[in-house]
Amino acid sequence: MNPATLLHKYQELLLQGFQVLSKDPAWAKACEEFENLRKKKRNLFLAGNGGSAANANHLAADLIYGVNQAGRGAFRVHSLAANPSVLTCLGNDLGFENVFSHQLEALAEPGDLLLVFSGSGNSPNILHALKCAKKIGVTSVALLGYDGGGAKDLADLPLHFPIHDMQAVEDLHMMAGHLLFKYLR
Repeated sequence: MNPATLLHKYQELLLQGFQVLSKDPAWAKACEEFENLRKKKRNLFLAGNGGSAANANHLAADLIYGVNQAGRGAFRVHSLAANPSVLTCLGNDLGFENVFSHQLEALAEPGDLLLVFSGSGNSPNILHALKCAKKIGVTSVALLGYDGGGAKDLADLPLHFPIHDMQAVEDLHMMAGHLLFKYLR
């Protein structure tokens, strides 16, 4: 495929994703949930694997620092993917499928919010985290791709981009995160 054709196809995928987001009522509800979370000074937990972990860590930085530049208040943010010592300890001792849920069990309280990033929506550690959030009373928002996987049914607010291209999905998740950032700022 030549570079111009590749660019056009990728652009079409991103535009398709934005059209999905603009029609999804969960988008407005998620924005409200984040604003309420900030007002109540509750905790936000983020989780993802691979590129989605990088997106979680990036958005954590934006929500701790960037949103408060206008004086509206920062978030209490914890990226569950950020501490390699905790991840490797839990992965080794409890299994990788429990690296996020165990952190939630230790840190989260009812009224907090969990945001997960998952291209497939089928990562066992993401599914365990969503189940754990429900058990604790933590509201969950999931940014998903492909068919949404098991996470689509487990999340309170699934934001699903039905696109079968991991890189486009990860880009759309970060764009949605930046749109959320702009809304909250």
